[in-house]
Amino acid sequence: MLRKALWIIFVSLALFAIICAAFSEENPTDRRVLVLLDDFAIKSSHSIFFKSLETREFNLDFKLADDPKLALQRYGQYLYDAVILFSPSIDRFGGSIDAASLLEFVDSGHDLIMAADASSSELIREIAVECGIDFDEDPTALVIDHTSYALTETEGGDHTLIASDDLIHSDVILGSKKIEAPVLFKGTGHSINPANNLVLKVLSASPAAYSANPKSKLSNPPTLIGSAMSLVSVVQARNNARILISGSLSLFSNRFFRSGLQKAGSTIKHEKSGNEQFVTELSKWVFHERGHLKAVNVGHHKVGEIDEPSMYRIKDELDYSVEVYEWLGTSWEPYVADDLQVQFYMMSPYVLKTLSTDQKGRYYTSFKVPDVYGVFQFKVEYQRLGYTSLSLSKQIPVRPFRHNEYERFIPAAYPYYGASFSMMTGFFIFTLAYLYTK
Repeated sequence: MLRKALWIIFVSLALFAIICAAFSEENPTDRRVLVLLDDFAIKSSHSIFFKSLETREFNLDFKLADDPKLALQRYGQYLYDAVILFSPSIDRFGGSIDAASLLEFVDSGHDLIMAADASSSELIREIAVECGIDFDEDPTALVIDHTSYALTETEGGDHTLIASDDLIHSDVILGSKKIEAPVLFKGTGHSINPANNLVLKVLSASPAAYSANPKSKLSNPPTLIGSAMSLVSVVQARNNARILISGSLSLFSNRFFRSGLQKAGSTIKHEKSGNEQFVTELSKWVFHERGHLKAVNVGHHKVGEIDEPSMYRIKDELDYSVEVYEWLGTSWEPYVADDLQVQFYMMSPYVLKTLSTDQKGRYYTSFKVPDVYGVFQFKVEYQRLGYTSLSLSKQIPVRPFRHNEYERFIPAAYPYYGASFSMMTGFFIFTLAYLYTK
């Protein structure tokens, strides 16, 4: 009986520690990462990438993707903050994990890195489709480029070994330091729906690239061609969960990290590819070490006052303020921008103001309450490339003037005042004339 009680206490403390260490607004960086592999050999062949995560204090839990004991949840709580899926050929996950549970994991606000290749299974393709990404339907197809291929010390002139430098222009996603060397890629391409603004192409193919089986002649035009084809894409869901999907597992490998290269048609030789910098910076973004915003101390009050009122009156002058901070991996730092706006909203915005900033994270503005009464909202809807979205809303009623709050003499009523007094004056003159004249 005592042993059983001690066991229950031990399990409870373990779960409590897991919950306390979980992703939170105060520390949004993912720390507990499940790494699913096709083979444990990937752990050594991609060790530089995994070592960079461990150096940044991530706890990696390596498991085979078909491990029968796999689980993402226990007692209703998620055991991990993120998943790295390096098992492109897996047909079925082990344990309680399947495509639906993995997508539910993302829907709950957690992050995912997934690498595919030419041997990708239907399971991997299904997960990608649910994320808004379509791989080439031909399972034997690779990205081929006869102009932007890499000349390396080991591969020579393989036209399926792509050297791409068509990167997304975003310091938030790829860091402020420019990636000088091309990124090596060997795998399958994918397309994204242009109407889906949640998916971004991070690494694109060149205009001359196409997707086909390199070992057979083309019988039909390829379905994926040119710059419309993406090699690496990211997704930021509406709940701010982040997903990285690559068409190449080799992109993360030690061999590609260390490989020197020369891009076809270029005289510049690079001692090292841009893969390590590209993958490291991109993983920082995916795991919320950069580009994660939070808003605190949202407030409003009448000009000249401090306390927040329960109601405003039409034509009141008011102040609105909010503090916005960005998580930079270890601490919250003031976020500085010039495009943050607030709406005073009822069915449609009656007031739209760009907020001023003190460069220390505080944003503020002043405006007059419109001459319309009803239930309004202070709304801040902020969406910027690479950053988590902010959606703030605060409801406040607006009343009209009370009967004793109107001005004593309203300028608009002066004609009526004049008409009344002229009528009285005319009646007085008429009375005098009628009484004292024959």
